[in-house]
Amino acid sequence: MTATTTAQRKAPRPRADALRNRERIVTAAREMFTEFGPDVPLDEIARRAGVGNATVYRNFPDRDALIREVVCSVMDRTSEAAELALAETGDAFGALERFVHASADERITALCPMVQSTFDQYHPDLVASRERIEQLVEQLMDRARTAGQLRTDVSVGDLMVAVAQLSRPPAGVGCLTLDGFVHRTLQLFLDGLRAPARSDLPGAALTMEDLRQA
Repeated sequence: MTATTTAQRKAPRPRADALRNRERIVTAAREMFTEFGPDVPLDEIARRAGVGNATVYRNFPDRDALIREVVCSVMDRTSEAAELALAETGDAFGALERFVHASADERITALCPMVQSTFDQYHPDLVASRERIEQLVEQLMDRARTAGQLRTDVSVGDLMVAVAQLSRPPAGVGCLTLDGFVHRTLQLFLDGLRAPARSDLPGAALTMEDLRQA
């Protein structure tokens, strides 16, 4: 047995209370970033999480690290919703619908703009989370398309742009205030995705790569 292997086995695991504190910080930060934006004081996040300021800085050395963790956690939760939808049997379009509504509940579109405005959007953690979501959504759409329930002239980019725009509050309207209306608007959009299509769409189906290049 090498010294390295011994050292790895003896490395202490995070204590349960430390993990709970970290989760409380991420949850509080997600709520406050959604309500007030990325500039909310970290002291206020610590207060809502019920931990001391030192605990916040011990887990996250700067604001960028905390925002990145929040965005990744929301993206991962959204991926889990997609995996649950993929595990469903029966109505493929119904599974896609449930995923769209679940992703809106995560308020991912209120958080993701922070990635572009505060730090490197190509950070490996963000790229991995983003690719996971895109692959899962593509699978959901492929299944609904194969079942003849999803119009054939749309792609992942079309879906993600529409969800982002329709679940983002208009100027002067709080994100939480929108909750009562967003699912109604999303359902109107989803009904427009059903096959057979009622109209021809201008241009080509939008991919996520199209969005990144734009």
